Amino acid sequence: MRAKLTFEYDLNTSLQVGDSIWYAPTTQSGSHNVASTDNNFALLGEVTSISNEYQRAEVEVEMPGFDLPADLGLVLDNTTYIMFSKSKKINSSDLKGYYAEINLVNNSTEKIELFAIGSSIAISSK
Repeated sequence: MRAKLTFEYDLNTSLQVGDSIWYAPTTQSGSHNVASTDNNFALLGEVTSISNEYQRAEVEVEMPGFDLPADLGLVLDNTTYIMFSKSKKINSSDLKGYYAEINLVNNSTEKIELFAIGSSIAISSK
């Protein structure tokens, strides 16, 4: 089942298709809504599409395991805390490919020394 989330503000620019959307209900504390710190976050699903216009965004989420909207048992409103996590299949910390090319430029008028350069590369076709 797919759900469409609508936000009346600009989204974080690093949100992309394949990321996971998480949610947590909030409670009133003073004049603020706060999410509980007892790890009651739940996975809503995986982002399948993003439409982002100025101060209005729509995110479609694939929610596995739900057949009917009545099965959700949750209410998402303007007090629900929503966050996302990056997919480890898409976003890894290593460069992917067979080669990498870099260009180092010194814009200083002073002499500098380069002591070391390090990298980690993972072959992307395996």
